[in-house]
Amino acid sequence: MPDFESPAALAAGLADAGYLADEGLAMAGFLALRLHRPIFLEGDAGVGKTAFAAALAETAGVELIRLQCYEGLDASHALYDWDFARQVLHLRAVETAAHGTLTAQELEADLYDRRFLLARPLLQAVERAPCVLLVDEVDRADDEFEAYLLEVLADAAVTVPELGRITAEVPPVVVVTSNRTREVHDALKRRCLYHWVGHPTQERETAILRRRLPGLGERLAAQVAEATAHLRTLDLVKPPGVAEAIDWAAALRALAADTLTAELARATLGVVLKVREDIELAAGTVDAR
Repeated sequence: MPDFESPAALAAGLADAGYLADEGLAMAGFLALRLHRPIFLEGDAGVGKTAFAAALAETAGVELIRLQCYEGLDASHALYDWDFARQVLHLRAVETAAHGTLTAQELEADLYDRRFLLARPLLQAVERAPCVLLVDEVDRADDEFEAYLLEVLADAAVTVPELGRITAEVPPVVVVTSNRTREVHDALKRRCLYHWVGHPTQERETAILRRRLPGLGERLAAQVAEATAHLRTLDLVKPPGVAEAIDWAAALRALAADTLTAELARATLGVVLKVREDIELAAGTVDAR
């Protein structure tokens, strides 16, 4: 992994990758790299947590390995699993070739070899490091899943009972994200550096829009950023994130608009808001704005 000399140097590298990090996030990322500690990013959906991990991998010039969390995620999908079909084929081939000269214990030991192990994202990160491991939306997984992460977060290692402990020569950079739909256990948080990722200021969101959408006019970008910031002040079920602001600006650009009018805002609210009640509430404030 490259050794960034300061948080500002990391922020500049991320900017080159198209990600505009604020001072706090750049500091958290820098310390995570310098101290070889995982970083736990919490915040509303769409504020750029996942994009940070992707930009960090691009900036560092390493592979991004992503584990998307969901309800029911278990070790066989996150850590490793045994390739049963290949084991059976190997067993038949050995039995045919050996003509009974191997003992049952020898055959069994031969079956649980590394070549029959299917590496899932956590084991992949340990074996392929240096890399960036993104454990995305950990709050969507069951509480029990967090226990699988602890060994990776603390020791950059995975234990396979049949093979022993597999430890990374270079610890992967681990980014864990949460939308805070539930509280994550303290045991996981203690192993990480923590940073809350909030919505950007209007000025930074304007800059993000222009960076992500080359050719977008400064006036339109500023209007979209201002309008998105206003929507976040409403009592919405799903307030828009940066990702929705980018979609909104892209839609307006596709319509060849150079300014955000009330008529265009009403017609395109479905791009930035995804709940009917939110659209109805926002539509009532368009003319006033």
